[in-house]
Amino acid sequence: MLSTSMRTHCCGELTEKDIGKKVKLCGFCQSQRDHGGLIFIDLRDRYGITQIVFDPKKKDLFKEAELLKREYVIQIEGKVSARPKNMENPDLKTGKIEVFIDKLNILSKSKTPPIEIDDRIVANEDLRLKYRYLDLRRPIMQHNLEFRQKIMQLTREYMEKNHFLEVQTPMFVKPTPEGARDYVVPSRVNPGKFYALPQSPQLYKQILMIAGIDRYFQLPAICMRDEDLRTDRQPEHTQLDFEMGFVNEQDIMDMIEGLMKHIVKKITKKEIKEKFQKLTYEEALSKYGTDKPDLRYSLELQEVTPIMKDSEFKVFHNVIENKGIIKMLPIEADFTRKDLEEFTDISTREGAKGLAYVKVTGNKLEGNIAKFFPGKVHKELLEKSKIKKGYLFFVADNFNICNHVLDILRQEIAKRLKLVKENELKFAWITDFPLFEWNEDEQKWDAMHHIFSSPKPECTQYLEKDPSKVLGNLFDLVLNGTELGSGSIRISNPELQERVMKVINLEKEEVMKKFGFLLKAYEYGSNGPHGGMGIGFDRLVAMLLGTTDIREVIAFPKNKAAQNPMDDSPTEIEPNQLSDLHIKLDIVKKK
Repeated sequence: MLSTSMRTHCCGELTEKDIGKKVKLCGFCQSQRDHGGLIFIDLRDRYGITQIVFDPKKKDLFKEAELLKREYVIQIEGKVSARPKNMENPDLKTGKIEVFIDKLNILSKSKTPPIEIDDRIVANEDLRLKYRYLDLRRPIMQHNLEFRQKIMQLTREYMEKNHFLEVQTPMFVKPTPEGARDYVVPSRVNPGKFYALPQSPQLYKQILMIAGIDRYFQLPAICMRDEDLRTDRQPEHTQLDFEMGFVNEQDIMDMIEGLMKHIVKKITKKEIKEKFQKLTYEEALSKYGTDKPDLRYSLELQEVTPIMKDSEFKVFHNVIENKGIIKMLPIEADFTRKDLEEFTDISTREGAKGLAYVKVTGNKLEGNIAKFFPGKVHKELLEKSKIKKGYLFFVADNFNICNHVLDILRQEIAKRLKLVKENELKFAWITDFPLFEWNEDEQKWDAMHHIFSSPKPECTQYLEKDPSKVLGNLFDLVLNGTELGSGSIRISNPELQERVMKVINLEKEEVMKKFGFLLKAYEYGSNGPHGGMGIGFDRLVAMLLGTTDIREVIAFPKNKAAQNPMDDSPTEIEPNQLSDLHIKLDIVKKK
């Protein structure tokens, strides 16, 4: 109930049923119009718009109304009337009524806003963030925040129904390597020592499993990572974080699949009946060139290295000799020369040395490189591609570049051919990730997800012999080509944890210094085997709204430089504060 001493209704509430009532409303003056001596004002609050009318017969009141400007905040009292038949607005719930004003109280005045409080006119990003309090007045932004709250409520409802206990984990934690740089906080009472802000609640949710909390969740779990930003990444973001005891990876996937279907059904009124598609990491890279494929369209990549060994194209032979691969993207469509030139530009921009292609017409391959394909190659390419008319695109390079370039090209072609079903939600599980990835720059192994993920039991024999063969109990949830979250079964055996850490060059002394409290805790048993996930809540909300920009669903986001233009953070700190923290700065300022 919105009724208070200052208002009887909100501005999106009054209808024909209220005609004749005396009402009080509060809100922002969105626009003012003078028609035939009457002053009309659209009064706006979070719930909608009501048209209010000032009659010139009430002279003092009319003079006050003439002074009203955009974004003034007012309180009014008046009587609800029916709008004239030709003046109704079918786009508004309140479009059949208006309120004739008897009393006006100006609660606060406003300067002329530097941005429009209007969804039809969107200011540039810098202005929107600088004047975020004005940007948030726009109906679409208030809708986004309400939408976010609804998903949060649905999530909590589902988790509690499934016996999860919500536990808040600390914001000041021990610095530990988790994949990104830590934000650190100096301790005044412990000179020279620092807390880290959590990159995730990972260690603490494992501790909760040891504590006997067999089903934990946290929403919001605020995660802070000092890394480069983009539209789906912020220095601080919200996760749905959860952990379950006595489970395998399928149990966790079933739980989160149920949650996603619950949210989608309540939010969109659509029911997802089929099981989420499941692909191994190897399958995803092979077919789509990425571990987060958009499955709303079916364009698939094909490796043709064995076929091209019999071709006479020197470029392909050189790549094969250098242990590279050749992958093909068959497309059953026609393209202009301009299209083909743009596809080549995209490929070279993304790292390829070029893009080769042939045209398919019936049972013939045409184009500059077709002459280098003898009959056997010609036949095998047609059979493998399974298309009768269109193009075969080829990238020849190392494994990573081939996959990356053709992934980008696949996405671009799908957009041009309008293959993307915009209203479809295509969830998928990606499983069987390698536990480690080789860091070429530092010539060492890194954890692909994080160091607490368990290797598959059959792969532990390779930990010391050949880490490249070790697969993890790891799984990602992907939606329409965006990774929503990662999960794993955790290592609950201290000895196995030490073996995994040794692979990434963490010696026992360093391990005990950084993670000794966790390993020691496991000596007393746990709800194991246990595992869980962190779901990017901002990403989930944004994607269900139809955008990939998480700033549209965060009240006060940072810009691409990790700055907040509204409050000018981060900022310099006062010398006396530095002194209290026992810190002396040595800053090299940018020119």
